Amino acid sequence: MINIKEDEKLNVLNHSSAHLLAHAVKRLYPQAQFWVGPVIEDGFYYDMDLGDASISEEDFPKIEQMMRKISKEDKRITRVELTKEEALEEFKDDLYKLDLINRLGEDEVISAYRQAEFIDLCRGPHVETTKKIKFFKLLKVSGAYWKGDANNQMLQRVYGITFETQEDLEKYEAWLEAAKARDHKKLGKELGLFMLSEYGPGMPFWLPNGMTLRHALEDVYRKMHLNRGYVFCETPTMLSKELWEISGHWGNYKDNMYTSTIEDREFAIKPMNCPGGMLVYKNGLHSYRDLPMRLAEMGHVHRYEASGALNGLFRVRSFTQDDAHLFMTQEQLQSEIIEILDFIDEIYSIFGLEYTIELSTRPEANYIGTVEIWDASEQALKDAMDAAGKPYKINPGDGAFYGPKLDFKVRDSLNRIWQCGTVQLDNNLPERFDLVYVDEKGEKKRPVMLHRAIFGSIERFIGILIEHFGGAFPVWLSPLQVEVIPVNTEFHMDYANEVLEKLNAVGIRAHVDGRNEKLGYRLREAQKNKTPLQLIIGEKEIEDKSVNLRRYGERDQNSMDLNEFVELALKEIKEKTIHQL
Repeated sequence: MINIKEDEKLNVLNHSSAHLLAHAVKRLYPQAQFWVGPVIEDGFYYDMDLGDASISEEDFPKIEQMMRKISKEDKRITRVELTKEEALEEFKDDLYKLDLINRLGEDEVISAYRQAEFIDLCRGPHVETTKKIKFFKLLKVSGAYWKGDANNQMLQRVYGITFETQEDLEKYEAWLEAAKARDHKKLGKELGLFMLSEYGPGMPFWLPNGMTLRHALEDVYRKMHLNRGYVFCETPTMLSKELWEISGHWGNYKDNMYTSTIEDREFAIKPMNCPGGMLVYKNGLHSYRDLPMRLAEMGHVHRYEASGALNGLFRVRSFTQDDAHLFMTQEQLQSEIIEILDFIDEIYSIFGLEYTIELSTRPEANYIGTVEIWDASEQALKDAMDAAGKPYKINPGDGAFYGPKLDFKVRDSLNRIWQCGTVQLDNNLPERFDLVYVDEKGEKKRPVMLHRAIFGSIERFIGILIEHFGGAFPVWLSPLQVEVIPVNTEFHMDYANEVLEKLNAVGIRAHVDGRNEKLGYRLREAQKNKTPLQLIIGEKEIEDKSVNLRRYGERDQNSMDLNEFVELALKEIKEKTIHQL
């Protein structure tokens, strides 16, 4: 999928389309007032206040019809420069635009773009006329708080996308249909992986199939970490306010934290595992010989997210971070970052996920530590990336409040980009928590620390995998690996159960579909459930002590000895084979 923001022509076209959308809405809803309408990676949106009215997806055809009408009118789009006084007069009936204008200086020149009777604040650029905007589609509508503040008015956010040709638009619509079929919320329900409840908004419930998949993922994760010299810990879910003040989270993240008062003492449910990890390190004395210390934690955290932002497993309030905190000497820093880069490469390759890396630098405000520490930290990450031969791009100002970071953007089977892993260099928390080690001279030194996650969160990564594989997981990850299907449940069940017993004995997750239903129905059910390996058992299989293998998504069947199949299945599980459909 193309990134609209990074394509200059599509960026301008979609920016102009946001104005066309607002123009059409203003004609249909004269009372409408508008906040902002930026370009995003997959198109554009506009936030608007329609007063007592509201827009649903059923209204899209009439809005699109009005957009096409304005497009055909071929209205010239012209840049207008206004003084602050002129801008206040021009937009006197739109309180949201007035808010934007009033933030500007008295002598600042304000640019706007006009098309016929519609004018909008904007820096531009735009296409020359509305006629240039032809091949567009409105996609969805959602709620969005004004300025992202839950205490403010809830606005309506309408999303859309525009292309240069009808062919490109049709390709995108076909892609949307493919993405819709892979929607993790839909597949999660159909495959019995997870559920959501209003009793815990944004807090997923894992169902038995989902827990089986999750455990398979976590088991591989743990083994790989132990092989690379990590040790595991677990820290409490709720910790006192004083700890979060030391870490800096109380001052920088309190609004996203759940808090409680117990025995006149204020506590917070952890939104991050880091402060607990600091206490684990500080629990004992450490020599330079103990370093690097690679401390991993599957930590369950909670963060307040606005209800309108919640989205299946992708945006939740309760999730498990695959955290690691690595403590080292300054001399070990580069080799540790290179080791992490190799580890991340190994894990993503298991799933066939390609990725890119971004280096996020110091925010403009609300950061802790000195500029000198930040500059040195950013340079250390650059040096390690260069030494590892890893290409990256700079993402200015998007570092965590405590340090710069590397963000890993994975690309799934539909060519979508997802933010997953992160490596964050932190010289601040070791200082705040007074972490030390004893060097070879017997002197106390401050360790360098890296925060590191590979999945990002278990919940979100599983959501990504559901959509990446379309619910058709590789054998090693699938909740049910083998469905045994007797042709006739009256005559073939004994051997089917014998096959089941042998599979279960070697740790293969298998099940016999012995329901009193026609064979065709049970075969269709196994395909519907996306069971990767399906064994059909009839008279011939009983006589030969064989099985008839049919893979998910295929019609062909392959007869083989039962022992041969067991070896095949175990090999695919061990090697984590991805069978291409």
